[in-house]
Amino acid sequence: MLVLASKSASRQDMLRAAGVLFEPCPADVDERALEAKLGDASAAEVAGALALKKARNVADRLPGRLVLGSDSLVSVAGRRFDKPGSRQAAAEHLRFFSGRTMHLHSAAALVRGEETLWQHTALAKLQIRELSEDFIAHYLDMEWPAITHCAGAFRIEGQGVQLFAGMEGDMFTVLGMPLVPVLAALRDLGTLPS
Repeated sequence: MLVLASKSASRQDMLRAAGVLFEPCPADVDERALEAKLGDASAAEVAGALALKKARNVADRLPGRLVLGSDSLVSVAGRRFDKPGSRQAAAEHLRFFSGRTMHLHSAAALVRGEETLWQHTALAKLQIRELSEDFIAHYLDMEWPAITHCAGAFRIEGQGVQLFAGMEGDMFTVLGMPLVPVLAALRDLGTLPS
């Protein structure tokens, strides 16, 4: 059975809905330390490195098991954004995002033991509409603290959909994992029937 190196409800829901049997086992990774170590790497490279690190972290604890790691990272106007640690940080992020295009990078990696079997990073481009101060305050009243652990300070399946004027890319990428390529990789590895 596949092991998912994540406690993300969204990633678990995606796999469940797709009929993939898995066991959740959250990774213990200092994401900010790894991101700092990568320095000027692109957001896509950082997301890929984090997904791989999470998968390897869990694979080290569960030898011989197939482990799926995943991560999402947001960049706007060339600047990377972490999950907002406070309501004030979320408001600052939203003010910066207003009227700009968000690049959401969702990465996944499959690992068994010390072997990396597969990696992929997908991109979604989300056009943020102009956000008023009143909207930001109302939005945070409704969505905080649920968005504390969400890259980009939004849940697309919640009121976060109101942030956007348009989207380019698939919904699974926006939800936090490039599911269609993950499923193809699992079929290629014989974990899912083809």
